[in-house]
Amino acid sequence: MAQTISLPIAGPQAPCDPFAQRLAEDGQTLTRRSLDTLQLNLGKMCNLACHHCHVEAGPSRTEIMPWDVISRILAWLDRHRQTLGVSVVDLTGGAPEMNPHFRRLVQELRLRGLHVLDRCNLTILLEPGYEDLCEFLASHRVEIVASLPCYLEQNVDQQRGRGVFHSSIEALRRLNAAGYGRPDSGLRLDLVYNPVGFGLPPAQQALEADYKRQLGARFGIVFNRLWTITNMPIQRFEHQLRRQGRYEAYMQKLMAAHNPANVDAVMCRSLVSVGWQGAVYDCDFNQMLQMPLGAGSAPFDADEHTTERYSKKLWELTPAELIGRRISTAAHCFGCTAGAGSSCTGALS
Repeated sequence: MAQTISLPIAGPQAPCDPFAQRLAEDGQTLTRRSLDTLQLNLGKMCNLACHHCHVEAGPSRTEIMPWDVISRILAWLDRHRQTLGVSVVDLTGGAPEMNPHFRRLVQELRLRGLHVLDRCNLTILLEPGYEDLCEFLASHRVEIVASLPCYLEQNVDQQRGRGVFHSSIEALRRLNAAGYGRPDSGLRLDLVYNPVGFGLPPAQQALEADYKRQLGARFGIVFNRLWTITNMPIQRFEHQLRRQGRYEAYMQKLMAAHNPANVDAVMCRSLVSVGWQGAVYDCDFNQMLQMPLGAGSAPFDADEHTTERYSKKLWELTPAELIGRRISTAAHCFGCTAGAGSSCTGALS
């Protein structure tokens, strides 16, 4: 009979850190080696409210990164980009496109020669006011990272809402028509898979082949790569797990599947995540758990708005304060190292 491990709540209030304990047992450390990617959360407003969303984004959220924060981030990039070697800016949300400054930001980043990723939920491309977004993204050669948790209608609608599958297919057709995902176009279209249930993602390469076969044969859709990402046991997905009495079992599954080889490749080694008011985190998941890098004067039990307001901002940090810094961890980090691993760019091994 497998031994049962007592687990703390994932997050900064946890009395102990089982992930840090596991690293110590394996003789491993987790520090940031470089800063290749700057990930910006442009806000929590979204036209969808998906069951697995670790951001708890939705139509009623009002958090939006204002232009004065964006301009400070751009100025910080101008000061430190050569020292740090930042080459990619990863735009996320919510639906990042719903930030009123999204297009201006993309233009500024491309003028600086930076590669831009747009984490798109696809359906936003069909919303009123966004009809020309495909053409805008293509003209600025923005890489699209699009969420499509399955190639079957029932599974997608179960996770993301009724009618989302057909809207996603239509959006993919529009992206293909703009050149995305097509050979030699240089316009990358990558899809993201999240498990619909409570399991770990299957092998990424085999699942990618299934996606390409199914989407190609049924809808004539093409894309570049499939990224498999584990559902993180935080926020909306954590609430679902706890309601169904599955949180402990899910955490046990993640911990049992921990692969020490994945620690070397996790995204936080070369990325920082920036919140909608400019606060800095080791990753997007730590951001949603209010685990800032440099807590500033925020009280320990602060809400997310207070944490964002009082934590150290990106423009208050120097390269020396980011590179070589120890990464803040908690129980949820097993979601990145379980099985084949999981990061913002898919499987690690």
